[in-house]
Amino acid sequence: MQKINVEESMDSFYQKCADHNLKVTPQRVFIYQELLKATDHPSIDDVFNRVRNQLPNISFDTVYRTALSLADLGIIDIIESGGPKRFDANISLHHHFHCLKCQKIIDFDCEYYDQITVPKELQSRFKIFNQRVVLEGLCADCDKS
Repeated sequence: MQKINVEESMDSFYQKCADHNLKVTPQRVFIYQELLKATDHPSIDDVFNRVRNQLPNISFDTVYRTALSLADLGIIDIIESGGPKRFDANISLHHHFHCLKCQKIIDFDCEYYDQITVPKELQSRFKIFNQRVVLEGLCADCDKS
């Protein structure tokens, strides 16, 4: 799994904010940095609780709107997993395994999945921006129990 280069990611964050005339606030920086540190694909509740530890006066709405705006800028991804939205700061090509019991989302690389061609019918009907495979099942811990 490709590790996130924090320095490059922060440079991209500042550049994308400038490109979209989005003010760089301490709250936005802190929220993005929390997402960069996260390896567990946190929900917005998780992000809010982590950020609130350092910024006790921040509102849930600020965290939520900031996460959505970062996704709109393309510097984080939103993962729909059948439950609450989850967030991923690793925007490099990779795939996910979603445990249906504990709801854990695990990143994995697979060259074969990277090469999947989108069917021409879909290419003609939709404008596709991203392609990611999501496998669902039970993780090793849940399968044991």
